[in-house]
Amino acid sequence: MKKELPARIPKAGRLAISPFSDFIANIKGIINFAILKLKFMGKVSDISKGTFVRYNRELAVVLEYEHRTPGNLRAFYQVKLRNIKNGKLIEQRFRPDEEIEIVRVDIKEQQFLYKEPGSIVCMDNTTFEQISIPEEIFGSSLPFLKEGMTILISFDGDNPVYAEPPITVVLEITYTEPGIKGDTATRTVKAATTEAGSQIKVPLFINIGDKVKIDTRTGEYIERVK
Repeated sequence: MKKELPARIPKAGRLAISPFSDFIANIKGIINFAILKLKFMGKVSDISKGTFVRYNRELAVVLEYEHRTPGNLRAFYQVKLRNIKNGKLIEQRFRPDEEIEIVRVDIKEQQFLYKEPGSIVCMDNTTFEQISIPEEIFGSSLPFLKEGMTILISFDGDNPVYAEPPITVVLEITYTEPGIKGDTATRTVKAATTEAGSQIKVPLFINIGDKVKIDTRTGEYIERVK
């Protein structure tokens, strides 16, 4: 008569895993990986201006995006990107079906409070939390920031990566040469300083104390505001 052996009891803190359990765990891993891939990978045709992507392993934002079909050649997308880390501009041609990693960022409304050396202090309009944001992410719009204006700040996790101020801003002229009365021509311009300290070109009829609308993307004068 054979002696029955006692059932093996798993050691404390360890679970007995059957081959079937291993199989299920592997399937779950494959599914989770696929979900992540679907979530973060997309076609170039899925992106648009303002989309954040991972290009050459670095975060970049799409500045310009154009679909081109040159004659009998295959269609392609001409994309202009800005590297978030170093500000370098990149122009690249992509196939419509080419895959690209799309980065989901969190966009928050922030109120510009004041400037500090090398940074801008903003306040979250919802939580009222204040944060110092590096100047470089504001790009060419930095000289036209006005205290109290609302800025859209994009966050990658807890890190601010991109700032989008209003397209236009109204600033008062604090210095310029005296205007010429009756001269309403806009082609002839002169130098002027705004309340934000920025230097712009304005028509000859603009005087100290006048308020002007400026394009924050280019720094160009648009019109005088009454």
